[in-house]
Order: sequence, then C-alpha cells, then structure tokens
Amino acid sequence: MVKCPICGPKLSICCSLLSMWGIVMLGLLGVFYKIHSVALFEDIPLTAEKWKKENYTMSIIYEKYDQTAYNCFIAAGIYILCFIFSCCQQRMNSKASYEMS
Repeated sequence: MVKCPICGPKLSICCSLLSMWGIVMLGLLGVFYKIHSVALFEDIPLTAEKWKKENYTMSIIYEKYDQTAYNCFIAAGIYILCFIFSCCQQRMNSKASYEMS
C-alpha cells in the first residue's frame, strides 16, 4: 500500500528544482563569504558605528564574514532537507500513478 503524497507531481518537481538551485546558490555564497570576498563586503551585518567602537579592527570584519558564511551553509542544509522531501514526494506520486494504471 502506497502512502498518500502531500504534494502533487508538478509541485514536487518544481520544489525539487528550486531546492537544487537554493543548494547551489547558497553553497557558493557561503564559500565566497568564507574566503572573505571583497565583493560581498557591503552585505555583511556591520555598521560604521560598531566598527568604530571596535577600533577599526579587521577581526570583527572576519568574524562577520564567517557568521554570514555559516548562515548560508545552514540555509543550504535546510534546502537539502526540502530537496529530500520533494524527491520522496515524487517517488510516492510515481508509485501511486503506477498502481492506478
């Protein structure tokens, strides 16, 4: 007996594709934050006042880069879980349609 799928076949395929894109994009973004890419400097959560309070040290900037990289890796992990769920839904839909035929 096949369990009832939650998502339909088209939605599960769409969610799989979006999850794959999220995994790739956030994985690469996390890598670029981890290597302290200068192009992403404006996107780190650091204000001028806080940097001035820390006496303009580079260690606070590197800490913020690493924090943002970990956030990207965590979000990519969540997308991996969504991808696994979508693949399970695709398999359930294909088994359900196969048994009805």
